[in-house]
Amino acid sequence: MLSTPLYILDLIGVAVFATTGALVASRKQMDIIGFVLLATLTGVGGGTFRDLILGRTVFWTIDQTYLITCFAIATIAFFASHLIQRRYIALLWLDAIGLSAYGVMGAHIATQNGAGFFVAGAMGVMTATFGGMIRDVVSDENVLILQEEIYATAALVAAFAYLGLTYLGIPPLYAASAGTALGLVARGGAIIWHWQLPRYKPREGREY
Repeated sequence: MLSTPLYILDLIGVAVFATTGALVASRKQMDIIGFVLLATLTGVGGGTFRDLILGRTVFWTIDQTYLITCFAIATIAFFASHLIQRRYIALLWLDAIGLSAYGVMGAHIATQNGAGFFVAGAMGVMTATFGGMIRDVVSDENVLILQEEIYATAALVAAFAYLGLTYLGIPPLYAASAGTALGLVARGGAIIWHWQLPRYKPREGREY
């Protein structure tokens, strides 16, 4: 069971990802069922994948608040899309917030279920990226995780910063806040300044 502040952070992650799904649905001019489907797939997709891997009961099957949140966001977005910022940059920043928060939450929940340091970090990255991957594939968008700029790395930074701080004895709430902030800085730098890791280049005289 999550403490209240971490539960709120988890809901925020779901809500933000659901909003990115709804924004994509508005760009694709989907009907309201499309809005609900895309918002829900994006909002709970990463956490569902995490729970299945960890052998946990899938979180939204025991707490309807997550689904209600996704449905509410999808409905609001459908009827008020003209009031919502629909430029691609809005999607990128909302996705960055969700990516950072969910990187932390995935790692936290994994440790609560007995996962080791590196497994918990991997769960954080998977939790943070899987929902967005589903959104992009289903809506035929460019898959953000495959772009040159830092993306999955930001989730990794968030997850391992949280894990490192908790192993040093920092209270989970403070560690979660710091991890989320660092992940957002990493992804924000990629959005603003196009930060990217060094990429593989073929050797001279070879094609790969």
